[in-house]
Amino acid sequence: MLLISERLLRPKEVCQRLGISYSTLSRWVREGRIKAIRTAGGKYRIPESEVRRIIEGIPAGEVRAVVYARVSSSDQKSDLERQVEYLTQYCSARGYRVVDVLSDVASGLKTDRRGLLKLFNYVVSRQVDVVVVTYRDRLTRFGFEYLEYFFKQYGVRIEVVYGDEPKDAHQELVEDLLSIVTSFAGKLYGMRSHRKKRLVEGFKKLVEEVEKGGGESG
Repeated sequence: MLLISERLLRPKEVCQRLGISYSTLSRWVREGRIKAIRTAGGKYRIPESEVRRIIEGIPAGEVRAVVYARVSSSDQKSDLERQVEYLTQYCSARGYRVVDVLSDVASGLKTDRRGLLKLFNYVVSRQVDVVVVTYRDRLTRFGFEYLEYFFKQYGVRIEVVYGDEPKDAHQELVEDLLSIVTSFAGKLYGMRSHRKKRLVEGFKKLVEEVEKGGGESG
């Protein structure tokens, strides 16, 4: 799925679409009523989403939010529903307008999640101001800072309600680590190699021993 960058409109086209004069548009830009992007040459362009916002009568100060929730397997759908319900209520309490509610049932290591890709499109088309998630790991297992930096380039912030996941929520992490070990072992030895199978089985055994040891010490 390709990400499509938003069109940036020249002032003349914006004036034609909105039925206003150039002086009115300039005043709106100065007052912050419409967002504008300065070019390297000092001229300004208007994101197409800003024109749509004004046509639809959405206030300039309104915070547009996208709720994103994720679980790793289908047997956790009740947790997925709880995430969505809580985040929706959270946005309402903070006065955010929820543009969309996105969710995925997939590993946090998977980069082609349908909901995540749709979220990227919202970001690059400047249709959202804040992305709201329960935990950092719901958005991505690794590389959260990269996503945060990427979103920031489009004026979007990530709002994490709880921060890091609780320490006892380790099963999904174990599954993700196993996926990483399996992937690297396959690349080193070949997916059908006996050495790859021994390495993966050895890792599984190590995890079981660690978990058993943790249980005994508790």
